[in-house]
Amino acid sequence: MKIARTDSFNKDFKNLPYHIHKIFEKKIKLFLENISHPSLRVKKLQGYENRWEASITMFYRFTFEIHKDYCLLRRIGPHDILRTP
Repeated sequence: MKIARTDSFNKDFKNLPYHIHKIFEKKIKLFLENISHPSLRVKKLQGYENRWEASITMFYRFTFEIHKDYCLLRRIGPHDILRTP
């Protein structure tokens, strides 16, 4: 599956602590191998037709959409990003 990133995702990512960058690199590989892996805790976001969240740590999340040919990473950051996923 191909990955695309929104400008919001890229901006959020730049502002994350370095250790979260490293954890995310491992999680995104796992995500691409097995989106249903229990450690990702993937959940559909209520109120959105095609928007999902996955966990990086207990405090950090990323949101995404799944399309036919790619996955769009929308936001990344603390749990608060779920207010504007």
